Amino acid sequence: MRIAMIGGGYVGLVSGACFAEFGLHVAVVETNPDRLSALREGRIPIYEPGLDVLVENNARAGRLTFGDDIAQAVAGAEAVFIAVGTPPRNGDGAADLQYVHAAARQIAQALTGYAVIVTKSTVPVGSSRRIAEIIRATRPDLDFDVASNPEFLREGSAIDDCMRPDRVIIGLDQKQPERARRAEAVMQRVYEPLKKIDAPLVFTGLETAELTKYASNSFLAMKISFINEMADLCEKLGANVQELACGMGMDERIGSRFLNPGPGYGGSCFPKDTLALSRIAQEAQSGCRLVETTVQVNEARKAAMAGRIIAACGGSVNNKTVAVLGLTFKPETDDMRESASIPILHRLAEAGARLQAYDPVGMDAAKPLLPPETTYCENALDAAQGADVLVVLTEWEQFRSISPEALAQRMQNKIIVDLRNIFDPAVMRASGFSYLSVGRP
Repeated sequence: MRIAMIGGGYVGLVSGACFAEFGLHVAVVETNPDRLSALREGRIPIYEPGLDVLVENNARAGRLTFGDDIAQAVAGAEAVFIAVGTPPRNGDGAADLQYVHAAARQIAQALTGYAVIVTKSTVPVGSSRRIAEIIRATRPDLDFDVASNPEFLREGSAIDDCMRPDRVIIGLDQKQPERARRAEAVMQRVYEPLKKIDAPLVFTGLETAELTKYASNSFLAMKISFINEMADLCEKLGANVQELACGMGMDERIGSRFLNPGPGYGGSCFPKDTLALSRIAQEAQSGCRLVETTVQVNEARKAAMAGRIIAACGGSVNNKTVAVLGLTFKPETDDMRESASIPILHRLAEAGARLQAYDPVGMDAAKPLLPPETTYCENALDAAQGADVLVVLTEWEQFRSISPEALAQRMQNKIIVDLRNIFDPAVMRASGFSYLSVGRP
């Protein structure tokens, strides 16, 4: 079976490589010349554990190709996936669909036979029907169907999410049952390998599939903001947020995931999707106040964390050296989009701090976004050299094993602000540190 993937970014590249691993022949279309050149040379332009091996193996086997010619890519394809960016629109936070609509027009012009046009990008409700309108206007003679197949990939574990998903959501035009059945047959073939592991394929209407993606991410973002507010309350009352989260998570109705307090959520999905869902609800004149409040709580959270660091240094970081461990919005990715480190470090730099930072994979991506005077170090201990305070912003696993003694030897003042709760408070205090974490007494 042949499919095409329009867009070789994070979603398109991971999805395309996994589909190829399923045994499908996948043609990935990428119009950015630098990214296309890298992919053709076997260089992966994003960091995702295991993706390099998956791409190399399937490219060598001839199941995964990269190019910039849509007509060549869609020739003989039974399904064409749109996986281009949908960034927030300036001014109102709504998803910008210009790239999706442009891809739809190009696909319409290039197709020579029947195919299912599948939206993989995160798009507002009604987008799949709008894509269908664009294609019909461009090629009234074309035989096609549309489907919505939102991705649920977690950066850092995206391959496992794609190969062993907890669910696959596929939206079809249920207002036209015969066409929906034809499109469903194609999508069943695309995901045939997943039936062997009993991964659930959930078929819904187009609107439901589109909304499910936004609702899922907004709920998880809300869960993060909730535990962050509980952490603040724990600090006021002398309770322990980790024990609280454990007690909550044992309730199977709640679950333990996304109950880790920190400096606020970031990344490519949660900030963008919460804003977009708020806008969707406003346009539908349906209140979505929990999501709107989640956005506000998260922005306030990031601002408050810089103040927490300054307070730990006696009320001023002017001419003080701040060691920073972790810059990306989460571990196992080089993604800096909406990372809490950005507003926090800019606030510290404005207050006169000298920044010494280390991140295992994110420093190149961080440099254009962080204060220009930031010093980037070769490892965590180099970042701690001569520091007045050490701040943990990303919970990379390697940071957990850092020796307190080694830190104490390098730091000028023994102050740690652990915004990810990766260290044991008792151990750190026994090593002579003034240690502050999140929501723990």
